[in-house]
Amino acid sequence: MDAHFCQGKNTRLLRWGDSKWSIRIYNINHHNPCATALEDKLDLTIELCHFACYLLSRLHGVLLIRETKSKAVKPIVAAAPETRRRIPSLEGASDPFSFVTDELQLVEENLLRAIRSREQTLTDIAGHLICGGGKRVRPMVTLLAFLAFGGKRTQDIVDIATAIELIHTATLLHDDIIDRADTRRGKESAYRKFGLKNTLVAGDFLFIKAFEFAGKFDETVVEWTADACALLTEGETLQGYFNRNRTVTLDDYVEIAKRKTACLFETGAKVGAYLAGANSASVEETHRYGLNMGIAFQMVDDILDVVGQIELLGKPTGMDLRDGNPSLPIILALKAEQTAVCEAFQTAQPTETLVAAALNAIKSGPIIQEAKSISRGYAEEALKSIRKFPPSLYRNGLKTLVQLIIDRDF
Repeated sequence: MDAHFCQGKNTRLLRWGDSKWSIRIYNINHHNPCATALEDKLDLTIELCHFACYLLSRLHGVLLIRETKSKAVKPIVAAAPETRRRIPSLEGASDPFSFVTDELQLVEENLLRAIRSREQTLTDIAGHLICGGGKRVRPMVTLLAFLAFGGKRTQDIVDIATAIELIHTATLLHDDIIDRADTRRGKESAYRKFGLKNTLVAGDFLFIKAFEFAGKFDETVVEWTADACALLTEGETLQGYFNRNRTVTLDDYVEIAKRKTACLFETGAKVGAYLAGANSASVEETHRYGLNMGIAFQMVDDILDVVGQIELLGKPTGMDLRDGNPSLPIILALKAEQTAVCEAFQTAQPTETLVAAALNAIKSGPIIQEAKSISRGYAEEALKSIRKFPPSLYRNGLKTLVQLIIDRDF
């Protein structure tokens, strides 16, 4: 079934078979500090097309994760709010974004205020990422966990969700320096555009800004947030140790994923439950939910680095092989002693021919299905935790989010 876009001045109309979906694109407010980055670098039509096609393909398809006797959930689509970054939502659908649309909008406003600096270069670099896309999954987990346990002080959890996203963005800036990345989210990376020194300082700037929001809470929240930052740096160090290191094991990989990716999911989730007044057992359950969801998220990222579509990912496939990072498919291929993968992974600067051969080797065998099975196992563990949460729309949102993450293609 084919999807087609019909374009008017301010509206994109997507036709899918007999279905029609209209998405309105609003003019950019040039008083917004991110206006330049948005206007020059963000193609709304393309990005919204990705969300819309994702939505419709899933409405006609099957989710990878299903609970016994549960119905397939409705996926999400991105919409474009006036003069602000898009908050993905689909009117009338039971999707996780729709449950926290207002709170996510407050997070966006916080982010825009946070990146303002007296040094315009810092604002420009931060805006390059903050205003350039991103799924905002970590803030959404934080908000949904808070509301799932009856939280009432909205501004508090919005500030924590903002801090989590600022920390995440800072790590992306630093990751691009470490990996010498050319692209990020479908455009030139900050590292390539602004240089190593400025990008490094901008990452530090965002870490500091994060603690403007998180530092006002009690010792427990500050400690958990600081611990997450420490885990991020430890995870990066551990990944560096296993760079192009064939001795890496699946257990090593999971430990890296816990520290580099899952730590912000689990911190956001448990802080959300804690600030809502949940008991210690419930806080621990949200911790497990975020941990397992975050590991599954990273595993899907790794799979997409092999089988994903470049136009959806916003970057070339095979980056883990080029950079020598031990991703899940690579580790499984090393264990299976796939010659092409072993050669590309252990070569300091593999040629495109080597990378292509390794990718084809991974795709042609059982590795991808094995990786998907492992990721679904962690997703199922996250769903087990959700069953222990009190029934609510927000719990349903957390459940749907796991299903969408494991089934995503970007």
